[in-house]
Amino acid sequence: MENSASAKQPVCQCGEAPKLIFACSGAADVGRLADLAAREMTARGVGRMFCLAGIGGRVSGIVETTRSARALLAIDGCPLNCAKKTLEQAGFTDFEHLQLSDLGFEKGKTATNEQAVARVVERGEALLAAK
Repeated sequence: MENSASAKQPVCQCGEAPKLIFACSGAADVGRLADLAAREMTARGVGRMFCLAGIGGRVSGIVETTRSARALLAIDGCPLNCAKKTLEQAGFTDFEHLQLSDLGFEKGKTATNEQAVARVVERGEALLAAK
């Protein structure tokens, strides 16, 4: 993934409110996949990966930056939907949600290879494209 990300030129979002990406970065394979996809999307300039733990901890600067974002995307690895629930419990309701099981990825049975990351990135890009 590092080589493909470094070969792409990020799109400047200068002067625009950011598109923020919050990924489950849990201990399972699907958490790792969500995290890697969010990092790849950031490298491509699709949006900017942001701190889900800061939302959960109600860190004021992180919450305020999130409130001012143009678009939000939560990527959850498994059906527990921790990223989605963290945003909702902090009062965020207007965001896109990508659940990796909807793409056929299953906790404990998912390879975190370039092809899997590419599938998640493609779907995440599509969700944020119109924002």
